[in-house]
Amino acid sequence: MADYFDLLIVSDAIALDSFGLPQSVEGRASIAQDLKIMIRESGLLIELIAERNAQRIKRNMIRIEQMVENDTRIIPGTAVMSRTQNAEFYLTAQTIKYGEIEVTA
Repeated sequence: MADYFDLLIVSDAIALDSFGLPQSVEGRASIAQDLKIMIRESGLLIELIAERNAQRIKRNMIRIEQMVENDTRIIPGTAVMSRTQNAEFYLTAQTIKYGEIEVTA
C-alpha cells in the first residue's frame, strides 16, 4: 500500500467511478495532485499567466519552486519550473520516495 493516498480530483470535483463511488489516487500521483492544488491556491499561477514583465515572471516561478521544496515529500533543490512557447508552465521535482513528478499548469 502507498504511503500517500487521496481522493482523485478532476475539474475541481471528486472523480467518481461507474458505480458513483469516489476514485482514489496514491503515491506519486497523490503528491503531484497535492502540489498542483497548492500552486493554484497560492494565487501565484494567476499572476504568472497575467504578467508580461519577464523579471516578475521569473520571480514568481522561483517562489513556486521554493513553495514546492518546502513540502516534506520533495527533495530540496530539485524543483524546477519552466515555461513553454505556448505559455504553459511545467514543474518537475524529485520526491523522496517515488522519484520524479511533473505538474502542468
